[in-house]
Amino acid sequence: MPVVVKRPLAFYDLAEIWSFIADDSEAAADRFLSEIESKLVLLSTQPYMGRERKELMTGLRSFPLQRYIVFFLPHRDGIEVVRVLHSARDIGPADFDPEGNA
Repeated sequence: MPVVVKRPLAFYDLAEIWSFIADDSEAAADRFLSEIESKLVLLSTQPYMGRERKELMTGLRSFPLQRYIVFFLPHRDGIEVVRVLHSARDIGPADFDPEGNA
């Protein structure tokens, strides 16, 4: 069975997304997080889906989901989710460095 591993920053991103949506509706926040989880399972079965993003991080790929972009690393047995960021952000290499260094 394919594996989905989430880095700490990805967990943080998902919590922030849930909190933002839950300000209006916890049910909507739950539904959206469920939709993201379903997409992550699909990506884990086809880890080379999406766009290559080597300008941000070696081996990184991205896949859009509504207003967000899932950034992940493909592995033979699934994916490693690095970040889940809003598509309107100015995304750069520093967003993928846990120390904040570019």
